[in-house]
Amino acid sequence: MSRFKHQQSHASLLSDVSRASVPLTRSGLDAIVVPAARASLPQHLITLAAALSVPLVVLCSHQAQIDGVAKRVRNTFGARGLIIDVPAGYPQSWRPLTSAPAFHRASAGRSSDLSVKRNIGLRLARMRGWKKILFVDDDIFPLKAQQVDRLASQLDRHPVAAMVSRDFPDNSVVCHARRLAGFRQDVFVSGAVLGVNTQHPEMSFFPDVYNEDWFFFSRPAAQRSLPKVGEVGQEEYAPFADPARARREEFGDLLAEGMYTAFESRHGWTFKDQLRVAASPRFWEHVKEGREFVIQETTERLNSLMNKGPGVDTWRIAEALKSLGAAEAQLRRISPDTCVEFIASWREDELRWKSALAADGTALTERDALDELELTKWISCGYGRRDGYGMDSALRLNRISERPEESVSC
Repeated sequence: MSRFKHQQSHASLLSDVSRASVPLTRSGLDAIVVPAARASLPQHLITLAAALSVPLVVLCSHQAQIDGVAKRVRNTFGARGLIIDVPAGYPQSWRPLTSAPAFHRASAGRSSDLSVKRNIGLRLARMRGWKKILFVDDDIFPLKAQQVDRLASQLDRHPVAAMVSRDFPDNSVVCHARRLAGFRQDVFVSGAVLGVNTQHPEMSFFPDVYNEDWFFFSRPAAQRSLPKVGEVGQEEYAPFADPARARREEFGDLLAEGMYTAFESRHGWTFKDQLRVAASPRFWEHVKEGREFVIQETTERLNSLMNKGPGVDTWRIAEALKSLGAAEAQLRRISPDTCVEFIASWREDELRWKSALAADGTALTERDALDELELTKWISCGYGRRDGYGMDSALRLNRISERPEESVSC
C-alpha cells in the first residue's frame, strides 16, 4: 500500500442537492433538536421552530439553563419547546464500548457530551414517534425555513441530509493550520445542521470521539449518497488559542480521515468490504505515517511564512505551530492497534444501539419518554400549552405559586 495521502476535499462522497426544488408544502419535519451548552440560546432558532410550527427540543448542559431557555420560548409567539437538563455523567442505560478508557486516553482526555445529547435526541424522537428531526448546533447562523424544507424533503429518500458550515469553516485544528499555510482545504458536511430520518433501518449513533458525526453518516458517505443541502454560517472561534484542542481532536481526526480516504479510493465496494480494510493494523500504520507527513509539511510551510516579513501574522502562525506540535505529540501516542480496536468497538456498538432502539417504547408521551430516558429535570412550554415540569414536586409547586401567570402560555 502506498503512503496515505491527505485529501483536501471529500466532496466526491456527497450528492449536492443544494439547487433541488423546494416542496410547495411543508415536508413533515417533526422537531428541531438543539444540543445547547452556551448561556444564551440564539433567538433565531426559537423563531425558526415557531415559523415551521414544530417543537423545539433543547438539550441543556454546561452554561445552558432550562429556566432561561423556557422563558424565551414562552415569550416567542407560536413557539413550543421541550427544554431538558442533561446532567453531568448522565447515566445512559446504553453504554457504548467506544467510550472505553483506552479510547479516552487516545483522545487526550477529551470531555464532551455532544454525542450523548445527540443520541438522546435520536432515542427521544423514536419514542415520540417522530420521523424527521433536524439537529442544529447553538453556534449556527440563522437558517431559513426554505432551507429546512429542502433538507427535510431529502429525508423521504435518504436516512440523513446535511449542510456545510463554510463561513466560518467547520474544520479541525490541523485543517485550519493547512488553510493558514496556504494549502487548499475544503469543508465537509457536519452534524451542525443535520436532518435525520429516525425511522430508517440504517440509522446509526454518535460515538464519543471527535468527528462523531462522520461516523454517524459514514454509510451514506461510503455509498456516495450523502445529500449536501446547502451552506450555513458558524460563529467564529480561535482554533489555535489552546494547543490542547488539537491534542484532543487528533484521534478522531486520524480515524475519520483515514476511513473516508478509504471510501474515496474504493468506489463501488460495499460498506462492509470498505470497513474490512480498516480492520488491519497495517492500514492504520500507513494512515499514521501519512498523517505525520501532513503535520510536518504544514509545519515547514508555516515556518517559512514566519520569515516573509511585514504583513505576516506571526502571532497567529506561532499559535498554529504550537497546536501542530501538540497534535503531532498526541499522534505518536496512538497505536495502529488502538485504531483497529476502536473500529471494531464502533461496529459492535451499532448492533447494540439497534437492540436498544428495538427495546424502547414508541408513541410515548413526553413524560413517559423522558422517564424511560432517566431525564428528570425538564420543562415543556409554549404557545397554547399548559407548562409541564419534570422535577422535584415541591420545586414545581413553588414555581407555579411564584409565577402563576406562566403556568399557561399565551
